[in-house]
Amino acid sequence: MAELLKSLENIDWLLVWNIVYIPVLVAVCLRIVYDTGSTAKTLAYLLLAIFVPVAGIVIYFSFGINYKKRKLYSKKLVEDELFIQRLEERVHAYSQEVLAGSNPTVQRYRELVNLLLHDGLSPLTGRNQVTLLLNGEEKFPAVLQALREARHHIHLEYYILDNDQIGNQIKEILMQKAREGVQVRFIYDDYGSRSIRRKYVAELRAAGVEAYPFHKVLFWLLANRLNYRNHRKIIIIDAQTAFVGGINVADRYINRPEDPNRLFWRDTHLRIDGPGIYYLQYLFFCDWNFASGQHLHPEEHYFIAQPHPVGNSLVQIAASGPDSPRPTIVFSLLQAFYLAQKEILVTTPYFIPGEGILQALTVAALGGVKVKLLVPGISDSALVNAAAWSYYDDMLHAGVEIYLYQKGFIHSKTVVIDGAVSMVGTANMDNRSFELNFEVNAVVYDEAISKQLRDVFYADLRQAEKINLREWRQRPRLKQFFEKLARLLSPLL
Repeated sequence: MAELLKSLENIDWLLVWNIVYIPVLVAVCLRIVYDTGSTAKTLAYLLLAIFVPVAGIVIYFSFGINYKKRKLYSKKLVEDELFIQRLEERVHAYSQEVLAGSNPTVQRYRELVNLLLHDGLSPLTGRNQVTLLLNGEEKFPAVLQALREARHHIHLEYYILDNDQIGNQIKEILMQKAREGVQVRFIYDDYGSRSIRRKYVAELRAAGVEAYPFHKVLFWLLANRLNYRNHRKIIIIDAQTAFVGGINVADRYINRPEDPNRLFWRDTHLRIDGPGIYYLQYLFFCDWNFASGQHLHPEEHYFIAQPHPVGNSLVQIAASGPDSPRPTIVFSLLQAFYLAQKEILVTTPYFIPGEGILQALTVAALGGVKVKLLVPGISDSALVNAAAWSYYDDMLHAGVEIYLYQKGFIHSKTVVIDGAVSMVGTANMDNRSFELNFEVNAVVYDEAISKQLRDVFYADLRQAEKINLREWRQRPRLKQFFEKLARLLSPLL
């Protein structure tokens, strides 16, 4: 025994460590290069693995590998493909007919229409009535009323639905509707909606509501699936009405006069009545079949044609996620920015844009387009905020105007192009929304709605501070260095 201990003492453990660790590191680096599509993300993970021994490798295997990607493709695209084969010709013909009959303003955005049509088979739909809903104070009364009026089916899909006052109001309505014979289906993100996973969901199911988690999380500390969350917020009622936007279901999204000390939450949502809801219905079917393991078929009564014109708005839906062959939402933003002639207004809570978005906004500003970016002055993530700030210097130098919202936390995800086209949805301007989460944006070709959103944007600017380039460059050197370090991690945030 003594000889064994003496032998162990004589071993050069550092050499043993190097013999074991270096081949592992090389293998991990090869895996990163092979498995990671984005060049920026590849470099970020390589730096992390090389310069943060062991922990960098653990982080990569916990959050970097798309364990689910192939499974997501196989489980969802089979369903999508069957549906696409039946509808492709009809969707193209219908969209071109709507486009041909539209006004010259919409015709100017033909490239954006065709991009969404060809990339995601998202139809351009006419005769929609679109209603802008600001904050939880406007969204939830409209949602509660629409749910109470449901007669055939209710489809809900949410990233966050909390077990609180508004969450329980919705629960009671869903249970009552299920008892009345209305078909109620509910997809909740297992991470974002973790407060309802047990009793809340059990009560829904006992009342006849079908409820399933999206990507059930089993191991919270090492949950790669946290990277592939369903960030969508969709409600579809009777194939007539839909809600989509940035507002989750929780009391914190409602600004109550009786609680003035709570953080003010500024957010934006849309109600859509008309054929614009059909692609949202299609998305729900795909997500439902994946989450539930069922094979729900798109029967006619889920896509009821409107008997009479409802409104004047043209609507398309941009959606993408880890299962998408291309980043449709990024492409739609880039196309919209490059088509802008006068003005681009962007509101986003998280701005880590990547080179494509950054260059598009910079090119627009240098070309004489007025570009304004509204972002939080009060943020919920110091690291994300620091990474975002690292992009501001170059943008300010190119002429982009950047405003920091001061009244509270601005969570809206909106874009307005030339006061004619607007986008409202769930996607932030960051890598997580563009590549790692399931997201959805509504694209509205309507000057009236765009004017409303433009007016709201300028009203929000009155609660914001404009960044001065000279003062911005005088920030402490240590702060700027931290921001540049945070930017190195921006592909991972």
